[in-house]
Amino acid sequence: MNFHVLTLFPEMVSQGLNTSIIGRAIDKGLITLNTVNIREFSKDKHKRVDDYPYGGGAGMVIQAEPVYDSYSYVIDQINGKNAGKDCKKPRVIYVTPQGPIFNQGMAKELSQEEDLIFLCGHYEGIDERVLEMIVTDYISIGDYILTGGELPAMVMIDAIARLIPGVLNNEVSSEFESLHDNLLEYPQYTRPEVFHGRRVPDILLSGHHAKIEEWRREQAILRTFERRPDLLPNANLSKKEQEYLQRLQQ
Repeated sequence: MNFHVLTLFPEMVSQGLNTSIIGRAIDKGLITLNTVNIREFSKDKHKRVDDYPYGGGAGMVIQAEPVYDSYSYVIDQINGKNAGKDCKKPRVIYVTPQGPIFNQGMAKELSQEEDLIFLCGHYEGIDERVLEMIVTDYISIGDYILTGGELPAMVMIDAIARLIPGVLNNEVSSEFESLHDNLLEYPQYTRPEVFHGRRVPDILLSGHHAKIEEWRREQAILRTFERRPDLLPNANLSKKEQEYLQRLQQ
């Protein structure tokens, strides 16, 4: 899978993602990360890409032309790589608080794409005309304001990349982490058995795998009930688990 990031700060993105699991996946060629500096497409001799907003107001707005030209550059790269193939237009994600909030379902959907383009805004935003021309998805990572779109783009790329086959050493890991079946992850323990007087639950030492799995599912439901009850209406529960949840609610 190929990630393309249109940004004013390419080093921030590349340095943040070329580490740990994602960095190893890039080294193995399982994913690629293409950071494109929007400033390089400015026609201003000082490489400025912002200007005052029409109608007045505080702050500056990123101009349409350098954004469109950097996007066109990436499209040419994609088309050149896929010469002779029928290529669909890649999805372009504009990271903005104005979009729906990113979740694991979106990550799974986006992980099926061959190319994804992320557009990172700054200042008071980007000229609306170029957004209308190129953006396919408006996505937020939460209801708060950040300095720019780089951190949200990195968050989404990390979440999506983990779902690409081969990125995680344990192929089943991504299926049993938090938000599997719309439930939070059950509590985890490792050695020693006793830490500051706190023991590992006996069931985990029993060797009875069916009972352990049942306990873990109940713990996941309990934790979701206590910490993120908003997830429960869409949780994938068996009849027995639904009855357990009803007892909790009562």
